[in-house]
Amino acid sequence: MEKFVAFAIKYGFLIVMAGSFIGFGLMEPSFWSWSNMFSILLGITIVGILALGVTFTLIVDGFDLSIGSTAAICVMISSYVMVVLNMNYMYAILLSILLGVTIGLVNGLLIVKAKIPDLLATLGMMFLIQGLQLIPSAGMSIGTGMMLADGSEAEGEFAQQFLFLGQGRLFNLIPIPVIVFVILAIVIYFVLQYTKWGRILYAIGGNEKAVKLAGVNVEKYKIAAYVLSGTISSIAGILLAARIGRGDVTSGGGLLLDAVAAALIGYAVLGVKKPNALGSVVGVIFIGMLLNGLTMLSLPYYTQDFIKGIVLVAALIFTFGLSKSEI
Repeated sequence: MEKFVAFAIKYGFLIVMAGSFIGFGLMEPSFWSWSNMFSILLGITIVGILALGVTFTLIVDGFDLSIGSTAAICVMISSYVMVVLNMNYMYAILLSILLGVTIGLVNGLLIVKAKIPDLLATLGMMFLIQGLQLIPSAGMSIGTGMMLADGSEAEGEFAQQFLFLGQGRLFNLIPIPVIVFVILAIVIYFVLQYTKWGRILYAIGGNEKAVKLAGVNVEKYKIAAYVLSGTISSIAGILLAARIGRGDVTSGGGLLLDAVAAALIGYAVLGVKKPNALGSVVGVIFIGMLLNGLTMLSLPYYTQDFIKGIVLVAALIFTFGLSKSEI
């Protein structure tokens, strides 16, 4: 019985995921088509990148509620730079990344130096950013030819090189955002699993006092985790702006919850019971596959959040509850 429980905890989620993949395909064969597979991957890219970002803060026993808002304000700022200010797309990318770094740094300083609890600090930052992103465009979405406050028409437009980041395909097949997501996931996985820096982050999350006694500058590492979270969120925002080709004021809606759900589901992957890059990737793929399959089976859209909630709660109960009951 103990061996069965151990096997179920380690591989149960992957078995359920594989069973869902097979089941959806049997009920709707077009689910297995290459075009639908790439559609799923493209659909999860932005949320997946955000999940990788929040994973860093979860590892150090923190949390970043501002990731969705950071991505959203980067959508607006990159659009504003190109359309309203009529500047080169490289400035839009660099300013967006710089903004993400700044937001992450402020979050880290508020938590580490000002000793504000992570949930409160990042919640406050989330509301601050949500309000700030509306100011430059006076609450309007930003698009080519939009009317400005002085009655003139915006002269700038989205550069084709910028749009390629969100709409282009490698070999006319693989979406560029998917490639960016995969590269980020591989790099982050390697850093967290095989470098001293990654091991220290996990050690801080496990026993911060012990790490301090070992002479590690814990504050520096925790601030770095939030800076990385903000930076990665800005990359998600850039790709989202390039994908929709518009500075949509509603673009950040729902990103936070889906990204956090994916990162938390990742706890159940291979029974690691801790935040990890591989788990976050698998979690977001599972959510994307689940929603895509249910949509193809004509399940009403308003039931999707309910089902995501069931999956998340079941995964966490299965991972933590079952193992504790065995102990």
